[in-house]
Amino acid sequence: MVLVVVLALAAAGAAAPRPTSPGVTPQWSCLTMDDGVKLAATLYTPAGSPPAGGWPALVLFHGLGGKRQDLDAIAQHFADSFVVLTFDARGHGQSGGLTSIDGPREIQDTRAVFNCLAAQPGVNPQKIGAWGISLGGGAVLRSLVEGVPWAAVETVETWTDLYSALAPQDLSKSGAIYQFLNSVPADHLDPSVLAIKDDALASKNLDVLKQFAAQRSSRSSLSQVHTPVLLFQGRRDFAFDISQATAGYRRLAGPKELYIGDFGHSPSTFPGPDLNEVLAVGGAWFKRWLIHPTPGKPPPAILVSPDPWRGKARVFKSLPATRAYKHVFGGANTLTGIGKATRTSGKLPKPLETFGAARVSVTAKLAGGWSRVVAVLTARTPKRKTIVVSEGGVNTASLTGKHALTIRLLDVATLIPRGSKLTLTLASSSTAQDPGNLLYLDLPMPPTAKVTLGPALLRMPVLRTPISR
Repeated sequence: MVLVVVLALAAAGAAAPRPTSPGVTPQWSCLTMDDGVKLAATLYTPAGSPPAGGWPALVLFHGLGGKRQDLDAIAQHFADSFVVLTFDARGHGQSGGLTSIDGPREIQDTRAVFNCLAAQPGVNPQKIGAWGISLGGGAVLRSLVEGVPWAAVETVETWTDLYSALAPQDLSKSGAIYQFLNSVPADHLDPSVLAIKDDALASKNLDVLKQFAAQRSSRSSLSQVHTPVLLFQGRRDFAFDISQATAGYRRLAGPKELYIGDFGHSPSTFPGPDLNEVLAVGGAWFKRWLIHPTPGKPPPAILVSPDPWRGKARVFKSLPATRAYKHVFGGANTLTGIGKATRTSGKLPKPLETFGAARVSVTAKLAGGWSRVVAVLTARTPKRKTIVVSEGGVNTASLTGKHALTIRLLDVATLIPRGSKLTLTLASSSTAQDPGNLLYLDLPMPPTAKVTLGPALLRMPVLRTPISR
């Protein structure tokens, strides 16, 4: 049986209060940060006596707007073999303080949490790993490159470069950013976040946004990381797409694995249908490096789950091979206001499974302050279901006159059934394709804004051998 120990918020050195229920022992903790902020935490300890040298241990990091209880099932899964610590990040749950979204203050907290766990009786300080999801994954990777000595790491649906994730081609994913920021009460946001909030939504003062994001990113330093790292990334995650993981995976210098699965931020969910596989793969990774470390560096492995999930992921030595699918969407359209250009292909003669970032090349004549062009690629299946295959946008605020634009769409893995028709929607927002598509919001432009769009060439990487069916 797993023993659950709740670490209360009293300052270090206070007397331990009486247990409040069987199997739960509130006690003082060392999780008071150097600025006086107290972090709420829960410690899970395996049954029995610790092995020689102490138990291996894990710290679990929740997502933005979340709390440590969100990770109860994950913690209990690992707690048969590891001491597991979950905690509420500052500005979240029962913890004090304000969140700066994985800023330097949170990385100081992460180091303090590591040191607190390493000092616990019965814990092996040389065998402490970290598992983080979304915001938590960003904290794990950033703390890793800043020298927190994790012995092994797993991250789930997170970023390695925050700016390229949320403002690709200098155009903010305004809908995603709005939802992220509103997942935390405004009075729990640090002034550093409030200062850039409006600019982040409107794609303005980009140098300031880049500096903010750089302090919270890890990609540029991952080539110096020799710690074993397992990256879990979603097939269809429109916040943090596959490229966030693959770009980091290529740079990592130590043992590494990549799992591309059926989970993620919208339009996916976590957990996904392959949760048991995710837990099994993750458990094996931590046991390999924290319980039964083997000498040498194993060959890299990439696992890709099919969609829909069929009980087993495919294993590759490198990213699966793709070929280019090309289609020209003809026509010309002049847009003002909320206008949109909608162009449709004929029926696909065979199924396609995208894998990677498609690109849309189009000539645009911009006038009157037309500040962005958004492309949404959808598929209408023979069963009359509409699938958003991918989408992306480019910032044109500094452009006037005629320009050749290339819009990079999200790096995703999407199955398009045989007989489907592709539709390309070009506009100033993703809501032009569908009011429920909130990735790029319909933000104001000058009443004089106008754009004329010519034919559009779609170049889309698709798997040579589909994984899904």
